[in-house]
Amino acid sequence: MCKLKIALLQIAPQGSLQANLEKGEIACRKAAEKGADIALFPEMWSCGYDIYDRPAEVWKKDAISAESPFVNSFGELARELNMAVGITFLEEYGDAPRNTLTLFDRHGERRLSYSKIHTCDFGAESELSAGDDFYVTPLDTAVGEVQIGAMICYDREFPESARILMLKGAELILVPNACPMEINRLSQLRGRAYENMTAIATCNYPETVPDCNGNSTVFDGAAYLPDSDGSRDTCILQTGGGEGVYIAELDLDMLRAYRETEVHGNAYRRPEKYSLLTESVVNPPFIRGDRRR
Repeated sequence: MCKLKIALLQIAPQGSLQANLEKGEIACRKAAEKGADIALFPEMWSCGYDIYDRPAEVWKKDAISAESPFVNSFGELARELNMAVGITFLEEYGDAPRNTLTLFDRHGERRLSYSKIHTCDFGAESELSAGDDFYVTPLDTAVGEVQIGAMICYDREFPESARILMLKGAELILVPNACPMEINRLSQLRGRAYENMTAIATCNYPETVPDCNGNSTVFDGAAYLPDSDGSRDTCILQTGGGEGVYIAELDLDMLRAYRETEVHGNAYRRPEKYSLLTESVVNPPFIRGDRRR
């Protein structure tokens, strides 16, 4: 059976780039000891998502290059541990940094770089540059190849994010996060996994970090099984609020078989009826007056 082990590194930042590097390496080693195939950090691990209580001209100085020693060290660690690593950071990008995830495969090669598209422009993230597209990549793992995509925190609140990733072939979506994961946000993730027949793994900061509460999750996306009379809970992992390295085991064979027979995802879509989603609308509803872009 093809079972992929996903490690969610629900850990608290330490206040400096170097300290976060060191703690992140320790967490990755713990994940590898537990047999993980992929380790995922919470959102913007390089600076601990510390952008709300400081002026923008201060926190922007924390931005680092995608080729920085901090980022590259996790590629080297991925190769050493024979484990994919999804590292998150505040990325240097002109005058307005980006909120970025880079995924290294178990050979230390970059397989995916994604920057948050739906930046939280109602707050400090209005000072960030948005990403340019959603990407899916084949990831070589010890249990075989898996198609991986990513979205970051607020991206989850837009069904188009997961839908596009599904249409591009994602079997597993990685979601670094930094906010309270309460019933409604958890329901969003459950819904995205269900409607796209896609597994979704979300890593949040623990409850010791302001405005966060742990509750990292993995939903496997398979709601019905042949030997079951009803639906099943697609949540295969939900952590508590405490720090830790948490492991979920995703049954890829089950997910792939489910996708071949069930009716969700792209099975019966009618995209010719959805043109309004991409057209410019005169006087569209629910646009806030303070929206900047």
